[in-house]
Amino acid sequence: MAPKVTVLDYGAGNVRSAVRALEHVGAEVKLSRDPQDIREADGLLVPGVGAYAAVMDALKASGSLRHLGYRIAGGRATMGICVGHQVFFEAGVEHGVRTEGLGEWPGVVERLPAPVVPHMGWNTVQAPEGSRLFEGIEDERFYFVHSYGVLEWNFDVTQPAMRPPLVTWAEHGAPFIAAVENGSLSATQFHPEKSGDAGAALLKNWMGTF
Repeated sequence: MAPKVTVLDYGAGNVRSAVRALEHVGAEVKLSRDPQDIREADGLLVPGVGAYAAVMDALKASGSLRHLGYRIAGGRATMGICVGHQVFFEAGVEHGVRTEGLGEWPGVVERLPAPVVPHMGWNTVQAPEGSRLFEGIEDERFYFVHSYGVLEWNFDVTQPAMRPPLVTWAEHGAPFIAAVENGSLSATQFHPEKSGDAGAALLKNWMGTF
């Protein structure tokens, strides 16, 4: 039976490519913001393009945040892409304005300290040992389009009963977080749906976790 994946429809642009990519690797895909679809799908994909604050505002306006929180708390497979990756961190700072994020992970999204932004095109990543997302594709390139990222990771490893997330890094001007795997919650700064065979393999690996 094909895994059922909901792509969260909260007003983000360019979601059809994500739907097609998931269908290509065998998922039964629904583009929806219906609470039942958010909470009951085998996998939920949270897309995101544009400004951090605009994405957070759209998530709130759509009424999706509460149901997204229920899903994460229940350990149901969830994945963010691009700004949909960034909003799982503490906050984003754009043009001097700080916007609070979902706070699942420590870190602040800030402008990449590179001579040329946006970071646009193919780049390699440094995946950690034990990564399920990057299994078999550790040496592949992935497609990035972004001007902001998380440059520091300060996870408190002293917390009891907390298994540190697996963090994948890339570099453009400075190292930044390219992906996080945290139990049932995963996210990528790059676009798997635009990353050809490597991106398809990553989505298939993600679906293999549920």
